[in-house]
Amino acid sequence: MLDPGTDAPSFTLDNQHGEPVSLDEFDRVVVYFYPRADTPGCTTEACGFRDSWTDFEERDVAVVGISDDPVSDLEPFAEEYDLPFDLLSDPDGEVAAAYDSYGEKNMFGKTFDGTFRNTYVVEDGEIVAAYEGVSPEDHAEELLDDLE
Repeated sequence: MLDPGTDAPSFTLDNQHGEPVSLDEFDRVVVYFYPRADTPGCTTEACGFRDSWTDFEERDVAVVGISDDPVSDLEPFAEEYDLPFDLLSDPDGEVAAAYDSYGEKNMFGKTFDGTFRNTYVVEDGEIVAAYEGVSPEDHAEELLDDLE
């Protein structure tokens, strides 16, 4: 994990509409990494952010979700669950790796590279909070409590 107080690695990735989104567009943003669109845990986490969206807006905090899914998988996921924030495609895991959120995983006896469920709060290009291996349930609420 990257430590609070360090510069957040810059990025520009395509969102679910194929439009580029850059970290430097945001003053204050939650950057959350998730393994796979439209899977149970990732859906729970995304819907938690959606359900708390007004609270994030009231605090002037943007939210972006990043996975190694292709853009073509992100759009139907965002539409099906009416997600009001950008989902960004990091197909090679380069941005996730820069955030210590990509690497070797084991599931069902198979080893593969993938995205870890980590979250960062970034303010003016600096990491101010880091959450490793988060639980998808109540993660949005945990962040809102910490942003108080």
